[in-house]
Amino acid sequence: MYNLFLDDIRNPNKFLDDVRAWETVRHYTGFVRIIQQRGLPRFISFDHDLPYNNPEQPNEKTGMDCAKWLVEFCMRTNQPLPEYQVHSMNPIGKLNIQSLLESYKKSTQNADYL
Repeated sequence: MYNLFLDDIRNPNKFLDDVRAWETVRHYTGFVRIIQQRGLPRFISFDHDLPYNNPEQPNEKTGMDCAKWLVEFCMRTNQPLPEYQVHSMNPIGKLNIQSLLESYKKSTQNADYL
């Protein structure tokens, strides 16, 4: 298993003061690709604001789009959401990602009791 760091410019070990090994992706396309190729990571650290100059996807998506894709992927493959944190400096973007992921986690926990 691996740990995934989504951020357009920062490097995880310097920014997070975290010694664990990270796979870093800089945009939505890389986020989707690594999970499709390697499976769900153990842990994900999300940024919200991502670059808009990715030649593979000129209208780049945000960390919120990555979180939405992750929820859909977990639902489709019937897998639990990995552990996560949101390190974004965008306060509204951070809150939106956290709210989405927490809502999904609660809905899956409640489904276990039905």
